[in-house]
Amino acid sequence: MKALFSFAVCSFLVLIGFQGHAQTQKQPDWRKLHYLSAEEMSLPATNNVNFTETDPPEGGGRMVAEFEPMQAVLIRYPLGIPYSVIAEMASDLPVITIVSSNSQATQVLNLYTQNGINTDNCSFLIAASDSYWTRDYGPWYVFDGNKQPGIVDFPYDRPRPNDNLIPVKMAEHLGINLYGMNLVHTGGNMMVDGRGMAASTDLVYEENTNYTTQQIQEKVEAYLGVTRYDVTIDPLDDYIKHIDCWGKYLAPDKILIGQVPESDYRYADYEAVANYFETTPSAYGYPYKVYRTYSPGTSPGTPYTNSLILNNKVLVPLTGSQWDDEAMAVYEEAMPGYEIIGVPWGSWYNTDALHCRTKGVADLGMLFIDHRPVYGTIEWQDSVAVTSKIIPYSGEALVTDSVLVFYSINGGNYQTSLLTADGNDMYTGYIKGYSDGDTVDYYVFAKDESGRRLSQPYMGALDPHEFILEENTTGLLTISPDTLVFDWEFERTFSIANQTGSDVTLQSIENITPEIQFAMIEDENLPAMPFVLHDGETLPVLVTLLIPVESINPINYYDETIRITSSAGVQDLPVKINMDLVSGNQELNRLSMLQIYPNPFTGSFTIEFSLSEAELTQIELIDLTGRVVAVVMNQTIPAGMQVIPWDGRLEKGVYFCRINAGNQTLIQKIIRQ
Repeated sequence: MKALFSFAVCSFLVLIGFQGHAQTQKQPDWRKLHYLSAEEMSLPATNNVNFTETDPPEGGGRMVAEFEPMQAVLIRYPLGIPYSVIAEMASDLPVITIVSSNSQATQVLNLYTQNGINTDNCSFLIAASDSYWTRDYGPWYVFDGNKQPGIVDFPYDRPRPNDNLIPVKMAEHLGINLYGMNLVHTGGNMMVDGRGMAASTDLVYEENTNYTTQQIQEKVEAYLGVTRYDVTIDPLDDYIKHIDCWGKYLAPDKILIGQVPESDYRYADYEAVANYFETTPSAYGYPYKVYRTYSPGTSPGTPYTNSLILNNKVLVPLTGSQWDDEAMAVYEEAMPGYEIIGVPWGSWYNTDALHCRTKGVADLGMLFIDHRPVYGTIEWQDSVAVTSKIIPYSGEALVTDSVLVFYSINGGNYQTSLLTADGNDMYTGYIKGYSDGDTVDYYVFAKDESGRRLSQPYMGALDPHEFILEENTTGLLTISPDTLVFDWEFERTFSIANQTGSDVTLQSIENITPEIQFAMIEDENLPAMPFVLHDGETLPVLVTLLIPVESINPINYYDETIRITSSAGVQDLPVKINMDLVSGNQELNRLSMLQIYPNPFTGSFTIEFSLSEAELTQIELIDLTGRVVAVVMNQTIPAGMQVIPWDGRLEKGVYFCRINAGNQTLIQKIIRQ
């Protein structure tokens, strides 16, 4: 018979069939499943018929993935994990333990002390609970469209009223919003990538027969931001039907899936699910990188996908099976840079291990980077744009000089390129300086004023994105950088390199946009045109900002253009000038005729300018960093021609003389020899 595999995209449901072995439901063994007793097995799947649904997160939700930054981890006492795991987690992260009372908290704290656990990193949530499966009933963390954290609650698919209230208690504990999504579910059967994709087994359909698949998709999109929901069969063929018993997202483009021998009746179903992900695009645009762990399900157990990712650590349940070492090696291959820690214990089951009994608490002020990578072999271009959404959920500003793309060409040392703001949390930088056929590895990095730092991919240079350049057949000149950005500098230089394989004649380099009056090309440093740029030669071009910059916090830019015309063709260089940092530039006729002589100077110089009416006038000398080094004048002066001598001392170098009169400004570069 055919087993069904489906996924929902936006508001559409697509069904994909594949051949699989007919699976028959086995009588569940309550002792090895997520049940407390044989009696509980006879109760309804959920007792939450009166669940109250709220409005979804304003502006839509974004559910946090397990591999995103966590600020703590939630467990429950009586425990379902060994003290060694708690000690490992508490060594660098707060552990929140659910206990029933203050007296029980004191008891547990004493036990933690006796077992060598760092109790400075231990706190308690006083709340009644029914079981230690915090993964299944624990909170689902989201950020809304206003970048505020919250928790999405759902009717828990077990008849455990106390467990079902834990998300409410955690929202109160953390002081964040609580949303109610009336969809029966369980944490062990939901994995998300933080970028709009999620996966579950078809248990979600079986437990919500009052909804169509379309309605289920609409709910997970509205509350969790899931725009593609991959709903699969359960190849494990076990009553629990939780996806974490056989699969796990390791990154937005990586997934771990169990594997059984060909002789196993479930083999075809496992391979069909693996093949689906191997041929289905991840959020990054290319198919998932699928890793396999051999999990035959025999004694001793092999619950390797039921691991816990906690920031830079991965805790893997081990049972003493002969396949333990192989499973650890798979994690090390799939997750370079992470600390892979094996957790041997005699109480793990194939359907219930470490992941089921722990739940990460999302970092409510996390940094979030969503970059859709350049990958594979791409057409030749003289620069590659790297665009990323970067959100500091802490509310603190990004450190503007620490929003970067790191890139390496053919395995060389990593270089950096600054990413600049494009608005709406989007940032763009450029990779340049490569040749055709080169391989480029890169990652995006950001830091905010709260001290948080993040890379994508998460381990940066240890696991970078990668692309290869096709042969350069354009014959165009190489212009670097491909965008000239003035944030706080008065001068920037771009270069024109001839890598075409033959000589190229430069005919002109000119400003072509109306507001390019803000910047000027330093003609005295350029050769006379036409000019032959020989193959392999590079020509630097100095561009000076005429209107001063007074801050280093770019927001919006004037978009200007410099055009390079040559025998190779016409090429435009974008110029971006921070509009919020530029001084007044209108009606300059009221302040005019700025001349400074001699220039260059060695000692004194004279400033001449004209005022059409009396104005409060300030004359400042500024260095290339924007620092005021001298105030020549700050007083009201009459209309007419002004001749101002100045014999103050300056160090040798390049400066700008800035004259402010009313709301008008003139700038001229001066050189002290």
